[in-house]
Amino acid sequence: MKKSIVALLALFLSLTVLAQQPTAAEVKKDMKRVADWQVAHFQDCFSNFRRPHHPLDWTNAALYVGMVKWAAMADDATYWEWLKGIGEQHEYKLYKRRYDADDQAVGQMYVALYRQYDDKKMLAPTIKEMDYVYYHPAQTALQWEGNKAMRRDRWSWCDALFMAPPVWAQLYNITGDERYLEFLMREYKATTDFLFDKKEKLYYRDQSYIGKRDGGHKVFWARGNGWVFGGLVAVMNELDPKSKEYKYFLKIYKKMAKKLIEIQTPKGHWAMSLLADDIYPTPETSGTAFYTYGLAWGINQGILKKEKYEPAVMKAWNAMSSYITKEGKLGYVQPVGVAPGQAWPDKTEVYGTGAFLSAGSEVYKLVGGE
Repeated sequence: MKKSIVALLALFLSLTVLAQQPTAAEVKKDMKRVADWQVAHFQDCFSNFRRPHHPLDWTNAALYVGMVKWAAMADDATYWEWLKGIGEQHEYKLYKRRYDADDQAVGQMYVALYRQYDDKKMLAPTIKEMDYVYYHPAQTALQWEGNKAMRRDRWSWCDALFMAPPVWAQLYNITGDERYLEFLMREYKATTDFLFDKKEKLYYRDQSYIGKRDGGHKVFWARGNGWVFGGLVAVMNELDPKSKEYKYFLKIYKKMAKKLIEIQTPKGHWAMSLLADDIYPTPETSGTAFYTYGLAWGINQGILKKEKYEPAVMKAWNAMSSYITKEGKLGYVQPVGVAPGQAWPDKTEVYGTGAFLSAGSEVYKLVGGE
């Protein structure tokens, strides 16, 4: 009996610590540490990984999404200039595969640079490529079986919903051209109808995971659903909240948000396989960061009830902050993959940094930062 009371007290104290609210200055300090470490080690990602990352690759595109948010908060223009330098070096072009959502993702950085510098050349190549895709849409089915050669021509995997849809929404917002909105809605609905589990309120990574079980659990990859959740925010930020399109995305967002706080682990992170914390107890920060970003955004927008969702955000943020090394490297980032796997205290990736910076931008506002 005494042991049970001690165990419960220890659990209570640990949860209390996890739910403590950081100050805005502390959030900003952690963001700067992580951003500065990543900029200083950016060249490493071109050679020191199992699969080197090209500067225009989706891995770095996700980094830029977060770095843009940090640049807008930082006290000098260093980060904007760093991002601009990458754009200039590559003539603001998208990556090599025209139809692949991963290779369109860097367009989100170009949109941000265009908005910062008001220079049309920064956006022109992205508009040209998206216009081509619109007028020559892929006719590929979303099914992966028997469709291997062309299965990435459409948004047939859930990660794609972070990579490409925000670009289409941003171009619609900037130009007012309904074509971009039309394409966005058609393709997003097709993917959601295909991969969204209505009962669990989560997305399968791709067709190969539908019906698959791991230790009796359905397999919902944490980072994959994190991509979706972060992408939903990016899309809704570009749409009129009164529009039917916004309400479509909002409905999905609310369903996911409710599910996410139900399955958050006691330690504050989300399990790599969202329904299988018993099999994957190791922390993972890239998926956790995207959920933190999306939930904090919802509170800041008045969409989610603060008293209900803020404790989850604080637990997650504090957990992630504790995984930053003294040098400023964000640890416990799962390597490149397509499914739940492994992570280590000293393992990082550029997209983990991007997700963390995105999360910080909203947590900062939540705790009173301006």
